[in-house]
Amino acid sequence: MARGLIIIGGITLVVGLLWPWFRQLGIGHLPGDIHIHGNGWSFYFPITTSIIVSLLLSLVLWLLNR
Repeated sequence: MARGLIIIGGITLVVGLLWPWFRQLGIGHLPGDIHIHGNGWSFYFPITTSIIVSLLLSLVLWLLNR
């Protein structure tokens, strides 16, 4: 359990430090991300970004468990 929490914390730290670089690549504003503007409100759901992040995290965790 402790090892898993340390790994998740490390991944969170790395993503947090690299976030400005990810923003320049367009992560978070990919085709397929839902962004709806209304009168005085907006809704944003990054579905494509979520799928890509999930796949990358699954790959990293799979490699760590090998």
